[in-house]
Amino acid sequence: MRARDCKIVATMGPASDPPERLMLLVQAGVDCFRLNFSHGARDDHARRFAAIREAEQKLGKPLGVFADLQGPKIRVGMFKDGEIKLRYGQIVTLEASPEAGDETIIRLPHAELVGALEQGDILKLDDGKMQLTVIEREGRQVKARVDFGGVLKSQKGVNVPTRRIPISALTEKDKADLAYALDLGVDYVALSFVQHPDDVREARALIGDRAGIISKIEKPSALEQIEQIVELSDAVMVARGDLGVELPPEQVPIAQRKIIRAARAAGRPVIVATHMLESMVDAPTPTRAEASDVATAVYQGADAVMLSAESAVGRHPQSAVAIMDRIIRAVEDDAEYWAGLPRDMAPPQATTADAIALSARHITDVLDCAAVVAYTATGSTALRVARERPRCGVVGLTPVMETARRMTLVWGVRSVVSPDVSNVEEMVASADEAVRKLGVVQTGDRVIVIAGIPFGRAGKTNTIRIFRVE
Repeated sequence: MRARDCKIVATMGPASDPPERLMLLVQAGVDCFRLNFSHGARDDHARRFAAIREAEQKLGKPLGVFADLQGPKIRVGMFKDGEIKLRYGQIVTLEASPEAGDETIIRLPHAELVGALEQGDILKLDDGKMQLTVIEREGRQVKARVDFGGVLKSQKGVNVPTRRIPISALTEKDKADLAYALDLGVDYVALSFVQHPDDVREARALIGDRAGIISKIEKPSALEQIEQIVELSDAVMVARGDLGVELPPEQVPIAQRKIIRAARAAGRPVIVATHMLESMVDAPTPTRAEASDVATAVYQGADAVMLSAESAVGRHPQSAVAIMDRIIRAVEDDAEYWAGLPRDMAPPQATTADAIALSARHITDVLDCAAVVAYTATGSTALRVARERPRCGVVGLTPVMETARRMTLVWGVRSVVSPDVSNVEEMVASADEAVRKLGVVQTGDRVIVIAGIPFGRAGKTNTIRIFRVE
C-alpha cells in the first residue's frame, strides 16, 4: 500500500522506443520521461512524446515529460589532420577563428570564450582528459601551458571552471528546439549550463507559464548563486556529468548535498542525475558503488533520481528501472532514513499555507494517518506538503492534467485528476474516492485533507480537515 516517495526519471532513446518496452518501463516504476535534445531528430522526439501520452492514457497514470536542451556546449575547432598531440609543458596558442588549427594553435569558434580568459584560468578539454592553464594574453590571442597532455581531436568539448563565460544558456538551436518542445506540450524544459540567475530569467521570458523550468546545475559559477537560481526555477537538476569535469572529484558530493539542501529549503523538486547505474548500459546488474550512489541521493532527500544512457541506449532498461525502484524502497524502509530527513528541513515561511503544511505533517505523526490529500490547481499546495516530508506520502488531487503531470517530479506525491469541488462535503467525498482508488487506505484509517476555501481560487491554502475511512 505504501507508495515509493522518491521518483524515477528515464531518458528516452532507441532502447526504450518500442511501445511494449515503454509500457514495461512505466510498469517497472518510471514517473517522468526525459527527451534529450542533444541527440536525435525532432521527429524522433515527437514520436516518443506521442508514445508516452498513449501509455499514460492506457494506464490511467499521469506521466511527466521534459525536454532537455543541449545548451551552449563549447568545443575546440577543427584541426588540419583531425587531431593534435599535446605534450606536458608545451605552450599553445588559443585563438577565436573558424579556420583549422595545428600542433601549435588551437582555434575556437567562440570569441566570447577567448575574450573572457585571463591569466591563471584553467581549461579542461575532452571531459577533463587534458588540461591547459592560461599564462598570458597577446592581443586577440591567448597563450596556455599544457598541464595534462594527450591526443585532442577536432570539436572536443571545452570546460572553463574558473570563469563565467559571457554566453547565453540558450543557443539559436536551443530556441528552435524550445519552440518545438513547447508546441509538443512538454511539462518541463531543462536548461543546460545555467551560470547565473539571468539565464533562468531569459528562459522564463520565452517560456512563460507554458512549461516549468528545470535548471541544470553543472557550472561552479551556478553554485555561487544557487539560492537565487533555485528560487527562480520550478525544479533543479544535479547534473554530475559536466559538474564532475568542472569540479575536482572530491567536491562533487559536497556540491550535490548543497544543491539538494537549497532545493529542499525553497520547496523545489531536485533531480540527481548522471552515471547513477552506468554499468547497466551493458551489465544486467549494477555495481555496489552505484547502488550506494543511488541510496545516498535518496537519503539526502532528493525528489527524483535519473537514468540516462541506461534507459536510452542500454541493454537492460527495464532492469535498470526495477533495480533503481528496489534501491529506493530499501532506503525508504530504513528507520534511519526517516530519522535523518528532518535534519535538512528548512523552517517554514510565515504564511498560512506553510503553517497548514507543517501542521499536516505533525498530525500524520500523532495520528498515524494513511494519507494527506492536497487539493491543488497549480501544484503549490502539494509542493508545500511534500517539502515537509510526511511519512504517509501525499495525494495531489487536481482538476488540471498539466498540474498532475508536473507533480510526477515531486517527492511523495501521487497525482490524481479529479473534477473540481464546490463545498467541504464534496471535498471529503472526492478525497475518499481518490485514496480508495489508489489503494492506500483501509477501513478505519485516518486521512488529512488540505485545501483552499473558497474553492477554485489558486494560492489560498487555508483549510485542514481529518476524516476516517468507513
